[in-house]
Amino acid sequence: MLQRVREILRRERGRHIRRVIDELIPVLRGWASDFALVDVKRPLEALDQWMRRRLRYVIWRQWKRPATRHRKLRALGLDAYRAWKSAGNGRGAWWNAGASHMNQDLPRKWFDQLGLISVLDTVRRLTRSL
Repeated sequence: MLQRVREILRRERGRHIRRVIDELIPVLRGWASDFALVDVKRPLEALDQWMRRRLRYVIWRQWKRPATRHRKLRALGLDAYRAWKSAGNGRGAWWNAGASHMNQDLPRKWFDQLGLISVLDTVRRLTRSL
């Protein structure tokens, strides 16, 4: 499952994040239905966190230049000084995807509004209906 998600996210540099999420949803739903009878919270929670971080990674890579990153972070609500420090910090995309400035600007709620499903919530919903 993780390999399939990596394949989807690897080739998404030029596509809108909503299209990426639309392609991810069937994979996540299928995986959640396969593991609906599993009663473990931590691995599913970790999977959801990894998925959101991977999407933040894709977004950071799409922004490419520090000026674009600064502008986008400002548009998402980060203050000017912190946005500029974050945009030009010289760290890698994976580090920035897990940094507090990206978690603050692109929280779980933001991904929920775009339609990204949570594997943990889907599994809980399926187990309640059984």
